[in-house]
Amino acid sequence: MTSSPLLVLTTGGTIDKNYFDALSEYQITDSGIPALLAQARVTLPFRVVELMRKDSLDLTDADRALIAAAAREAPESRIVITHGTDTMTDTARVLAAEVPGKVIVLTGALSPARFAETDAPFNLGMAFATAQTAAPGVWIAMSGQVFDGLRVRKDREAGQFVGV
Repeated sequence: MTSSPLLVLTTGGTIDKNYFDALSEYQITDSGIPALLAQARVTLPFRVVELMRKDSLDLTDADRALIAAAAREAPESRIVITHGTDTMTDTARVLAAEVPGKVIVLTGALSPARFAETDAPFNLGMAFATAQTAAPGVWIAMSGQVFDGLRVRKDREAGQFVGV
């Protein structure tokens, strides 16, 4: 395992959604990732950079180019990206093509991190572990598994990621 610093890029998605009762809808708010990492007492050096606050269905090619540029230009060689699950695999393909030689792990949640019953802390922990131990490439840490970022899809009916 490595103890080299990790970069965490946040992009929004369900992991950072919050429920506003007055509006009866979910909205992406400030990232809850720093609080999750503090609660987990992570001692590995890391820094968090909020790139955007978007649902992944709203991400554009320009947004994906920004994510890839941030990963490529970062001094860290191990990167965790929090991302909405609906288009996570699309971003994985862009990163695989545009950011060689780094370990990049995408993760998210199927329910917001602010909820009592959420997969967010577990997925984030899996992503941190994967970023420390995996070979260079793009990975997705979801549903209690680590997937090759180019050989996975979201099974919306089952509510989980599955290898292809």
